[in-house]
Amino acid sequence: MEYNFREIEKKWQQRWVENHTYQVTEDESKKKFYVLNMFPYPSGAGLHVGHPLGYIASDIYARYKRLQGFNVLNPMGYDAYGLPAEQYAIQTGQHPAITTVNNINRYREQLDKIGFSFDWDREVRTCEPGYYHWTQWAFQQMFNSYYCNDKQQARPISELAEAFSKYGNEELNAACSEELHFTAEEWNAKSEKEKQEILMNYRIAYLGETMVNWCPQLGTVLANDEVVDGVSERGGFPVVQKKMRQWCLRVSAYAQRLLNGLDTVDWTDSLKETQRNWIGRSEGTEVQFKVKDSDIEFTIFTTRADTMFGVTFMVLAPESELVPQLTTEAQKAEVEAYLDRTKKRTERERIADRRVTGVFSGSYAVNPFTGDAVPVWISDYVLAGYGTGAIMAVPAHDSRDYAFAKHFNLPIVPLVEGCDVSEESFDAKEGIVCNSPRKDVTPYCDLSLNGLTIKEAIAATKEYVKAHNLGRVKVNYRLRDAIFSRQRYWGEPFPVYYKNGMPYMIDSSKLPLELPEVAKFLPTETGEPPLGHATKWAWDVEKGEVVENNLIDNVTIFPLELNTMPGFAGSSAYYLRYMDPHNAQALVSEKADHYWQNVDLYVGGTEHATGHLIYSRFWNKFLHDLGVSIKEEPFQKLVNQGMIQGRSNFVYRIKDTNTFVSLNLKDQYETTPLHVDVNIVSNDILDVEAFKAWRPEYNDAEFILEDGKYICGWAVEKMSKSMYNVVNPDMIVEKYGADTLRMYEMFLGPVEQSKPWDTNGIDGVHRFLKKLWNLFYSRTDEFLPVEGEPTKEELKAIHKLIKKVTGDIETFSYNTSISAFMICVNELTSLKCRNKEVLSNLIILLAPFAPHYAEELWEALGNTTSVCDAQWPAFNEDYLKEDTVKYTISFNGKARFTMDFAADADNNTIQTTVKTFYPNFDEARYRMLMDGFGLDGNRKIRTFSKGMKKQVSVICGLSACTDYLFCDETFDGLDPVARQTIKGLFAGDVADRGLTPVIASHNLRELEDICDHVGLLHRGGILFSRDLDDMKLGLHKVQLILRQPPEGDPFAGIEVLKREQRGSLYTITARGTREQLEERMTVLQPAFYEMLPLTLEEIFISETEVAGYDLKKLLL
Repeated sequence: MEYNFREIEKKWQQRWVENHTYQVTEDESKKKFYVLNMFPYPSGAGLHVGHPLGYIASDIYARYKRLQGFNVLNPMGYDAYGLPAEQYAIQTGQHPAITTVNNINRYREQLDKIGFSFDWDREVRTCEPGYYHWTQWAFQQMFNSYYCNDKQQARPISELAEAFSKYGNEELNAACSEELHFTAEEWNAKSEKEKQEILMNYRIAYLGETMVNWCPQLGTVLANDEVVDGVSERGGFPVVQKKMRQWCLRVSAYAQRLLNGLDTVDWTDSLKETQRNWIGRSEGTEVQFKVKDSDIEFTIFTTRADTMFGVTFMVLAPESELVPQLTTEAQKAEVEAYLDRTKKRTERERIADRRVTGVFSGSYAVNPFTGDAVPVWISDYVLAGYGTGAIMAVPAHDSRDYAFAKHFNLPIVPLVEGCDVSEESFDAKEGIVCNSPRKDVTPYCDLSLNGLTIKEAIAATKEYVKAHNLGRVKVNYRLRDAIFSRQRYWGEPFPVYYKNGMPYMIDSSKLPLELPEVAKFLPTETGEPPLGHATKWAWDVEKGEVVENNLIDNVTIFPLELNTMPGFAGSSAYYLRYMDPHNAQALVSEKADHYWQNVDLYVGGTEHATGHLIYSRFWNKFLHDLGVSIKEEPFQKLVNQGMIQGRSNFVYRIKDTNTFVSLNLKDQYETTPLHVDVNIVSNDILDVEAFKAWRPEYNDAEFILEDGKYICGWAVEKMSKSMYNVVNPDMIVEKYGADTLRMYEMFLGPVEQSKPWDTNGIDGVHRFLKKLWNLFYSRTDEFLPVEGEPTKEELKAIHKLIKKVTGDIETFSYNTSISAFMICVNELTSLKCRNKEVLSNLIILLAPFAPHYAEELWEALGNTTSVCDAQWPAFNEDYLKEDTVKYTISFNGKARFTMDFAADADNNTIQTTVKTFYPNFDEARYRMLMDGFGLDGNRKIRTFSKGMKKQVSVICGLSACTDYLFCDETFDGLDPVARQTIKGLFAGDVADRGLTPVIASHNLRELEDICDHVGLLHRGGILFSRDLDDMKLGLHKVQLILRQPPEGDPFAGIEVLKREQRGSLYTITARGTREQLEERMTVLQPAFYEMLPLTLEEIFISETEVAGYDLKKLLL
């Protein structure tokens, strides 16, 4: 019986649906486990092979936990609102809902084919009213709440209004947009509108003036990641910075709790650090500066109060409200021209760009510590949203201030004894303070910091500022409030109507407020958002319903909000809705929330580190304050899956012809490389006929072949339709089956690493599944497994696999699990294993990776329930214990044969035997080394662990007094201390006795410190070997970020051995002198570059390729 994957996969996908195999309910008798994936946006292009990477990884874990007895929630849905569907609607007139449904159907079809264990009964779509009902509800709760800094939680805004009526806002400690001061009498005398304006200053969801990325042609605000090089990512339209009144969420109020929460979750250190940097907590001082010859004062925030005496100029953000106030008439034209240029750049671009630009305002500010009048400049390296949007510049001790001062020839005053600022700023935060004040000037204030350490000077300045009312000590955060308005049609409507220009919430019992129909999806002719086209978009407060616009009377019928919510609105609490998706009365019931609590494992990309993961954590903390979410952190463990890059293929057209020459012959001609569709290339060999049919201009193409084949060139690039390197998973599933695809994607490399898609190894995975099938069925279709007692060798093979796969799944090292399966199947095949118990355990272990395959063989084994309901096999260490220990016997450094010792043989027996072959065996050295490793020489060998046995083997070799010591996987199974000890012994013996260790290893990192010669051994022969110093010579690794897309090859003239690219970030391994590379960097002028150390593994792989060997092919 052959392995017919098409029939098997179709059968089980249908069976799972019929039996509701993956449907889950709350079950108090079982421990819960909640697995969550990134919320996918259903694009028209459908899935490519990179998309399922994280889904497969999480699915394997979900199935594994179910087999361990957990009640597993593994849901899936769609983040269905998005700009692409709206843009398509603008171009074609097709409603975005139709496009979205079609795209979702395509996604679902592809996902089903891959065999995921999603509970589709819990599917949610953010564009469905039943879902965005609760997005609107949460927004209303935020509008009706403020953040109390004393209680560190959200509280009802009604509490605040009541307190204002009794006490004003005296001693109020609440998060706000600006500091206000008023008494109870003043509050009570205000009108309803004035009170609403004041409350808006404190609401968690509020209307505020903010700088946005405005795209006039699209008529909408864009997020930072939707803008590339000053134009919209979609459409390439110009984007400018513009101040607009927008809905915002006071995310900044939760900054400290967002930081604190990072200490309670199991995330990678790098991801936590990214979030800490984004939140950007800094303790410092706010200081007041007066404008010379003016009543205007402004505040700056600094973390280095000790540098006040070194302030030689001030800088304002271009968006600062102070710019028009401080710009003099003489400088007005120049300032306006600068502002016009700056508004076309996003904040992200400004942060990345190190070029110096700026303009003098014409005004001066008075340094309160020196009395000096310092010029006030305007520059885009200062951002309006961080601090106060104004900085005091201390060029001697800040690199960007230094560059600015040098560029515009401004004074630089060093403040640390002995520091040299002739070439660069002195940024260290240690040293003794000087020039504070300078000795050659009359002191302006009675503070002197001279002679103090920097730490002492900071503390002294803070005290002085407080004592003399020059400012206050403050904790600041870089985290901004989230802009929550978009001028789009396809998004959640705000449940808001306007009375006297102020927003009011519609009655929550009337939710959801559904998106209206519009005639056009573009902004209106008067610049209003697309909802301005709606003719029935007004709110009748008495009837509680949407009515025609022409009925608006601003008495009982009012206009509704025309903006819609942003993309992250619906994805900020989807994990909670999955717990209880059909509940019409609440976002999530108390019962469901208390059972599922939060996500145990979230698998997502690093691109969400500063967007979705910040917003969803904020959203969850707010709902926790309301008592809706029992857990404060939504995602307990988080794994970032890497990216599958496209492996592009190239054909080479001879210039001015339609003739294409094969890769290894192209140097004989002048050719142009062209991308070719990877789907008509197999193992780098072009399907010539398919190429001719691919595009009309290639119908009459001619080919110059080598050995009858056209061999294509290749490169690893971003997977993109424009590079024809997008691989549709449907094609892989059709050709090899979903289980092969699942296993192969995991086999490509560690889940968290980016790796290129390469089909060259997929045949090997498919052959493995066929080989495993042969353990169950003979060539004559006989079913082979039988009842009986397994042999010792069979038990050893399967329990090695149980231990390996269990450990690998727990650490997401799926790639090494696939290798372990292959090894185990080879062992069982050689043992002619037919034991039903052993083979049953093998199928259970395989089930998370290849579920269709496992179900089919599980049923064939006589089981009537799904393999999902089996029990994960328990590992038994006893089956791995050896009766004998194998040692290699060598003469004069040459391995002659191996000898088996009884596992319970004592050391005297081993020594006596070894002495037979090594008359010079140094027993004293043997005893010394055994003691040094903490090993008891009188213990039986069988009582030693695997690592201890390895150490005894090495000790015997080092005591044999030979010239050469041959070691196989010396460090495998050793703890870190033992590894370092053995490395030290190797180094010592090389120096002391001229011993040459020859080490065979698959882990080059272990050999980094001790080897001086490296070779490649394959099938008994040395393919090449080289001195390590020679290999290192001229090899360099550089990481850099380019400011703009290069014209042509940015590394022309450099011998690039390896190149990786992610957007503007390049990592290259190149051969040449360091001077050549640095000269190239001077030409490229990257925003950033760094010379990175090369690992031995990288050097080895590079040299292997130079020597003409393909490691992957050799390994397969």
